Amino acid sequence: MRPISYKRHRFPPDVIRQAVWLYFRFTLSFRDVEELMAARGIEVSHETIRCWTLKFGRLFAQNLRRSRCGPSARWHLDEMVVKICGRRMYLWRAVDDEGEVLDVLVQRRRNKAAALKLLRKLLKNQGIHPESITTDKLASYRAAAKVLGLTSRHRPGGMRENNRAENSHLQIRRPERKQQKFKSQGSAQRFLSTHAAVHNVFNTQAHLIRRSSLRHFRAEAHQTWAAATAAA
Repeated sequence: MRPISYKRHRFPPDVIRQAVWLYFRFTLSFRDVEELMAARGIEVSHETIRCWTLKFGRLFAQNLRRSRCGPSARWHLDEMVVKICGRRMYLWRAVDDEGEVLDVLVQRRRNKAAALKLLRKLLKNQGIHPESITTDKLASYRAAAKVLGLTSRHRPGGMRENNRAENSHLQIRRPERKQQKFKSQGSAQRFLSTHAAVHNVFNTQAHLIRRSSLRHFRAEAHQTWAAATAAA
């Protein structure tokens, strides 16, 4: 992982890391984070916090992705509608069978070219060949899988067969409502990519594990975050 440079910033690295973590980890606005920091005796404006998330969020996300183990080879793909500046757009998501978010992509279309772009990006960045790709019955997936020679691995099914991807959309709807819709395609892509990287680290699924194991997983997640955001 690459160390992060915090030079020429008035606040120490710990304060910056905490503010960025609060914003991407929880469903909070910049003003909410400002209030939480003020409760700890740290006076920082919401505009400063916004600048921190823009500058450091992408760097933190890159380090977090480098520190993660390889994903499962069973992928689930789905898309959902998002409104950006009053325009109907599509958020394409890919998760593995353990709920790890592989990639997110905001696109204007819901056609073969859009599905092809997502699949090509996945094959390039994940570095593994999938055992299976479960999707809904959208014809765009079938056409894209045919171009890439993945027809034998493509599993088009109903909503229940792709619940893993459907449930993954819920974590996006909450911040989308909090932000009163995304403001642009670029800002939505930046936020969602960073949000996914942070979510992967701290998604412990407390209802599935024992309390003693949960403490261990949470401590490990915070150690990963500290290593990914360490100062140069």
